[in-house]
Amino acid sequence: MQQDLIARAEAWLAEDPDGDTRAELRRLIDSGDADALAERFSGTLQFGTAGLRGELGAGPMRMNRSVVIRAAAGLAAYLKATGQGGGLVVIGYDARHKSADFARDTAAVMTGAGLRAAVLPRPLPTPLLAFAIRHLGAVAGVEVTASHNPPRDNGYKVYLGDGSQIVPPMDGEIAAGIDAVGPLDSVPRPEDGWEILGEEVLDAYLERTDAVLSPGSPRTARVVHTALHGVGTQTLNAAFARAGFPAPVPVAEQAEPDPDFPTVAFPNPEEPGAMDLAFATARRAAPDIVIANDPDADRCAVAVPDADAGSGWRMLRGDEVGALLAAHLVNKGAAGTSGVFAESIVSSSLLGRIAEAAGVGYEETLTGFKWIARVEGLRYGYEEALGYCVDPDGVRDKDGITAALLVAELASELKERGRGLADLLDDLALAHGLHATDQLSVRVKDLSLIARAMDRLRDTPPTALAGLAVTSAEDLSAGASGLPPTDGLRYHLDGAYRARVIVRPSGTEPKLKCYLEAVIPVPTTADLPTARAHATKLLTTLKHDLSQAAGI
Repeated sequence: MQQDLIARAEAWLAEDPDGDTRAELRRLIDSGDADALAERFSGTLQFGTAGLRGELGAGPMRMNRSVVIRAAAGLAAYLKATGQGGGLVVIGYDARHKSADFARDTAAVMTGAGLRAAVLPRPLPTPLLAFAIRHLGAVAGVEVTASHNPPRDNGYKVYLGDGSQIVPPMDGEIAAGIDAVGPLDSVPRPEDGWEILGEEVLDAYLERTDAVLSPGSPRTARVVHTALHGVGTQTLNAAFARAGFPAPVPVAEQAEPDPDFPTVAFPNPEEPGAMDLAFATARRAAPDIVIANDPDADRCAVAVPDADAGSGWRMLRGDEVGALLAAHLVNKGAAGTSGVFAESIVSSSLLGRIAEAAGVGYEETLTGFKWIARVEGLRYGYEEALGYCVDPDGVRDKDGITAALLVAELASELKERGRGLADLLDDLALAHGLHATDQLSVRVKDLSLIARAMDRLRDTPPTALAGLAVTSAEDLSAGASGLPPTDGLRYHLDGAYRARVIVRPSGTEPKLKCYLEAVIPVPTTADLPTARAHATKLLTTLKHDLSQAAGI
């Protein structure tokens, strides 16, 4: 068995084009580290609707140049098989380790396959790639990024010509193309022949960002911004300057790209501690709001002043920002009667109530913008994980730059009236009930623990949670409410609070995610503190009971 493992490692080593991973693999072979070799050669990274994502390193179970070249060759084969062989493929990349190499390899493979390839001029936000596909009339796009994953990871996202991410069955067809790739030296990879795009693509994107704002709207909100060591700073600053907002105050320690993300454990605004430096900067600068982008700037997090919080600032949940932006669009009159508001099934039901009250179309989709972006007539889409699509005609994906502009416009309008984002959240609670959401997220090293928890819930579904009877238990793997099948479970609970729980494995991280919601009626403003306290207690108990039921 060990000899077979070493033979496979030697074969991989012989065609690996990267000196770094060759040296890593040589050390493992020479040291006889069977466990490390087995981990890297136990299978292959699976290409799916999230493309590829994994830890950097040598071997087929890691992200490396060999894996990327095969992925690019499989994508090229798919495009040629579907009659798009002479089309343009746009390639973007972030500032993570190896991202520029993976982008160059992709361009070389596309060129060698007879397609035209164009690479963005430097590390830029993922929304730029989604924009460039539509702007340039490309047949596909590739973004090299692992978004908000840990520093050791990288990834490979594939978009088609409509500017949205791939969905089944396209992912399976591309995966089959990858599996059919022979030895790496059979994949043509010329040294040149692709285009490096100039600044005009960024200028066209920035020109489009103005469209999300109302002409003549207030632009007075003062913002502290962190890019969390990612690529968002320059693009966001340029967008704010064009729009006429005050220049955002940067979190200096995190403003420039750094693939090691030295100041955070995880470069995700939702993770504990990730916003500590931003809040420290805010205590000095006293802005109206704090805005954070994740490292590839497709997500947008928002924090508001809160005297009761230890830091003086409170992070808004993605569902809260999603509702605020929806209410802002309704008040701007931007939705129109033909527009549709859309969200993923794990997001708050408040969006549906806002849409219904405004006479706007509403649709639920599976998790991920690959589904939200495909909603017909989409005007606005969001998901609870800090993703917002506010200009679907320009960027058919989540966009942390245009979302930040819209948040700043809303904060400016409220500021002119002596109010803040928290006041508008109170208004929404009075109008539609307090839609309180929370999440139980369990990160694991052993992925089998996630499968075991899902099996346990399927084999022994809970009959009650937080003292509320489970009135319906849906296995989403069989499809539900007209949605395609997905690995997930949804429970509705008895009682006046319309409590709901959804459990699913993360598609991009080694996590089991559980999404909780309860809706508390709020008759008057004076009832808000009691409603919030009750919601906090209910959600805390739900988390405890669900954890017990899943064995996590």
